[in-house]
Amino acid sequence: MQDRLIRVIGIGTGDPEHLTLQAVRALADVDAVFVLDKRAETADLVESRRRICAAHIRKPHRIVAVEDPPRERRPADYGSTVAAWHAARAERLEAAFAAHLGAGEVGAILAWGDPALYDSVLRILDHIAARGRVAFTRTVVPGLSSVQVLAARHGVPLNGIGGSVLITTGRRLAAGWPGEADSVVVMLDGDPAFGHLDPDVTIHWGAYLGSPDEILIAGRLGDVGEEIRRVRAEARARHGWIMDIYLLRRDRAATDRAGEPD
Repeated sequence: MQDRLIRVIGIGTGDPEHLTLQAVRALADVDAVFVLDKRAETADLVESRRRICAAHIRKPHRIVAVEDPPRERRPADYGSTVAAWHAARAERLEAAFAAHLGAGEVGAILAWGDPALYDSVLRILDHIAARGRVAFTRTVVPGLSSVQVLAARHGVPLNGIGGSVLITTGRRLAAGWPGEADSVVVMLDGDPAFGHLDPDVTIHWGAYLGSPDEILIAGRLGDVGEEIRRVRAEARARHGWIMDIYLLRRDRAATDRAGEPD
């Protein structure tokens, strides 16, 4: 008996043209697409996936909505809370695979951006595989990440000349500028954590990248930080959700000069 095949396909950040040729080919013969549905607040994200499937799957197929379990957003123990959330997601996806994907059929999970970057689906599939209750083989198709799209939309390189780039989260940035990095890309920042940073840092911020609702703001942090907070809050209230990301860059030469004695 053939195993089920699960394809994890990166679909970019919202623009249908972000799909790679490999992603389009991977979608063509899919039997069922599994969507973690966060209910009405992100109904337009589910609809976007439906449009992608209708455009590129070349056979009758099923869209299987799996209700995403809720999780606490400000937990006392972040690691344990996320681990429990992943386990709950795994149980629901495992049940959906068993009920809606037959042996030898092809299932797909469409991941925003790239599935290897701050996305939980690969860890969840590892969890399901380790349980051994539903046999499947998986493949991964990389996608265009929000990090790349942010840099492209602002027309800037991610790194300074010979400099390093660190990708981190708002939770970690709240503790201060990370190490010796010259450029820092910040994702998953539910409450922008840059207020305590050097106001001379340059920020390139973007929300809803690749969609008709895209918003871009850039400048000296001390000049545009409050504008970003205001625009972000207004957009979130308007849409009911927000996906945003920003690049911070400090002037290494200026930082070094600031540490020199007069």
